[in-house]
Amino acid sequence: METTALQNLLNEWDQAVVWVEALVLLACLALAWGVARFMGQRTGGRPDLAGEPAKYESVWFGQHTIDGLLFPLLALLLIYGARYGMALHQPVLLLRVALPIFVSLAVIRLCVRVLRASFPQSASIKFIEQSVSWLAWVGAVLWITGFLPVVQAEMEDITFAFGQTRVSLRTLFEGAVSSALMLVVVLWISATLEKRILRGGVGDLSMRKIAANAIRAGLLFIGLLFVLSAVGVDLTALSVLGGALGVGLGFGLQKLAANYVSGFVILLERSLRIGDMVRVDGFEGVVTDIKTRYTLIRALNGRESVVPNELFITQRVENLSPEPFVWLSIKITVGYDSDPAQVMQFLVDAASAQPRVRQAPSPVAMLDNFGADGLEFTLAFAIDDPEVGHGGLRSDINLRVLQALREAKIDIPYPQRVVHWAEESPPQANRTTGKDKSSV
Repeated sequence: METTALQNLLNEWDQAVVWVEALVLLACLALAWGVARFMGQRTGGRPDLAGEPAKYESVWFGQHTIDGLLFPLLALLLIYGARYGMALHQPVLLLRVALPIFVSLAVIRLCVRVLRASFPQSASIKFIEQSVSWLAWVGAVLWITGFLPVVQAEMEDITFAFGQTRVSLRTLFEGAVSSALMLVVVLWISATLEKRILRGGVGDLSMRKIAANAIRAGLLFIGLLFVLSAVGVDLTALSVLGGALGVGLGFGLQKLAANYVSGFVILLERSLRIGDMVRVDGFEGVVTDIKTRYTLIRALNGRESVVPNELFITQRVENLSPEPFVWLSIKITVGYDSDPAQVMQFLVDAASAQPRVRQAPSPVAMLDNFGADGLEFTLAFAIDDPEVGHGGLRSDINLRVLQALREAKIDIPYPQRVVHWAEESPPQANRTTGKDKSSV
């Protein structure tokens, strides 16, 4: 059996050539760390020399330079070059063992950093990171110990039949790994384009969303084609899949397709934007995100509603924030013997005294109606921050109005009803009884 790189290293550990390689390896690692640190300081991607935290943890530099992707990549390139350079003069032992270690480290850094940046709130990211780490380190151990070709041969012998086609376990495994790596690269590229190019060139948030969704969908489609071609799948067979997908869209998936098309229509027409306060299907809240299939609306009490995009196209939607502020109103009823001008002044003063109420446009009080119980007034005022809530603001204004009305001895009447008692009696008695009224 052919000796492995690890066996050769153990056999020659006390030789001078191994210590020379160790010094070269340390020099490569020090140079890679120095270059990564220098580039991180120049681009602002890592903490400065004073130890202050960075503004964000980038994929290239991480939080401490050494936990980013750039360091293992630079170390891998330097070790690879040093290996071939030293192979011209002496046998290479230690550097051959170091190569698979840093290949695995680079793969782990790439997957972990990209997934954390793309799905920061996901609860399953920790499990995925651990799975990727175990898989990468197991591959490195098999590579170093020389068992990787043996495992590959065994996986090649295990086959599965799909109709007339037989596929080996090795092909399935390599396809899954290639698909996962392609997905990670696509997520990284799309996130980079959205942050650096779209944010600098497109000012509207909705246009950034549709551009980011289109770029991500296009990159995923291209990556899928590359992966299928790499594992040996005939791409001409996709025409059959495309026909079946068309039939499915025409029947069972028409609602799903309608929601996706509606999402792109909303983003293109910009009839609805992130940050708008809307009322749809009886639910009122702030639009927090517009996906390709649904829109997230967060109510003022913290509840979040997932609304299919088709509803915004086929139903009546109230946009409560076409202006940078939102109008609110409060109604109150006072007795008929009250001075309307004085009551309206009390209402305007109560609203103007609140710091959240805008002074331009200023609060307005109106005599709205001659009600059955008294004069009905409406106080209208505008605020800039409806997402904070308006229950407490309404309460403060109502308390101030109530205090002012009580100090001015202005009556807030109870609901009144007039009941007529009708009895069967002679006409004159009926007329007399008809004049009697009782107030309840």
